[in-house]
Amino acid sequence: MKLEITRAFAVCAAVVVCALASVAWSEPALKVLTAENGLGYCPVPAQDLRLEDQQVNEDFLLLMFSLSQGRGGLS
Repeated sequence: MKLEITRAFAVCAAVVVCALASVAWSEPALKVLTAENGLGYCPVPAQDLRLEDQQVNEDFLLLMFSLSQGRGGLS
């Protein structure tokens, strides 16, 4: 097969891949969100007795804070 034909097939394949990627690209549409249960945009969370008696662990909060800071000045 000639080099020009191979190059043309490669260009056509690249165009097809780009076209399929652009068709498959999905971005959220601008629309108003509504709840089906009639409670509005943000339904009230269910009250659970297990959630009320839990205590916050300070070590866990420190871990979450340190993970959110990243590596900072380290290269």
